[in-house]
Amino acid sequence: MTKTHPARGAIGAMYTGLGFTVAATVLPYVDRATTHRLADHIRAGYPSYPRTRVDSAVTTYLVLLSVVGVLGVAAWLWTVRAVRSDRRLARPAATVMLVLGVCAGLTGLLTRDTSGETGLPPEMGWAGMAPCLAGVLAVALLWRRPRVPGRG
Repeated sequence: MTKTHPARGAIGAMYTGLGFTVAATVLPYVDRATTHRLADHIRAGYPSYPRTRVDSAVTTYLVLLSVVGVLGVAAWLWTVRAVRSDRRLARPAATVMLVLGVCAGLTGLLTRDTSGETGLPPEMGWAGMAPCLAGVLAVALLWRRPRVPGRG
């Protein structure tokens, strides 16, 4: 008989969240090379900004989103390691990481700048929330009580 790790489903959800985090981190760079939605969004909020100032704002967002993304990747990897090693604090730590991730995602999605618009275009704000979906699933699976054989 093969022994299965009780948190295998949660670890799968965590790796999905890791993938979503990497995708959300790369998205602004893809945008900068293709559609320029972030630059257009900034330009729409600040029509008097010259191109150099818009470019500077885009670069600032790229740095900020990259730092958040790297921290998110580190959090996912650390949490997977904690769950795999079956540490006692893995579930509370995963819950704390989820709360921090939701706060970071909501900040990107909802924070308004001085123009009255959100700082990020909605597509990027929602992309930042995608890892939270996987986080909710992972935390729910971690806190779920294991089934006892013979009981319904």
